[in-house]
Amino acid sequence: MPVRLYEQPWPEGDFRFFQLGHVVDDVVAAAARWARTFGIGPFHVLPTVEQHTDYGGQIRPVRIQVAVAQAGPVQIELIQQHCDTPSIYSEWSRGGTSSFHQIATLTSGYDEKTAHFAALGYPIAAQSHGGGFRVAYIDTVADFGFYTEVVDAPPAFTDHVRAIAATCADWDGSDPVRILTRDGYRVP
Repeated sequence: MPVRLYEQPWPEGDFRFFQLGHVVDDVVAAAARWARTFGIGPFHVLPTVEQHTDYGGQIRPVRIQVAVAQAGPVQIELIQQHCDTPSIYSEWSRGGTSSFHQIATLTSGYDEKTAHFAALGYPIAAQSHGGGFRVAYIDTVADFGFYTEVVDAPPAFTDHVRAIAATCADWDGSDPVRILTRDGYRVP
């Protein structure tokens, strides 16, 4: 019997968490394991992108690839770094295993939200600007064991997240890992 608490179609409010992020060594293999083990899918494997991230007081180019799938009210994000640049991801790698990294929240008040965490003693550990929106990784590691990701929420981003959630809600179990292409997707 379904429980209504877990059937909300979209998180509401700035402190609702919409995503759990994991650092992995191989995003395609990890997505296949998640789909096989937990029945979550399909995973959408996005192209590798280069982000310019403020980390350790320096702007650093970091190449990452992510795969995402909706699991009820929460999105699962798998992140693989494709370079040796010191980053919020490379420092977290556990060498061959998936490692829980962050919990994410969307906000329309990015500056206010990051200031809120700073006032509580949680500074920004890394920050990126790209793709038309900002992302901050708040250092909540000492108290909670993970970063808190604050994601600026422009309509294009939230529309993308909703489209992935809709695809996952209607998933029939076919093609559990989908590598996105310009013309749709291919399977590994």
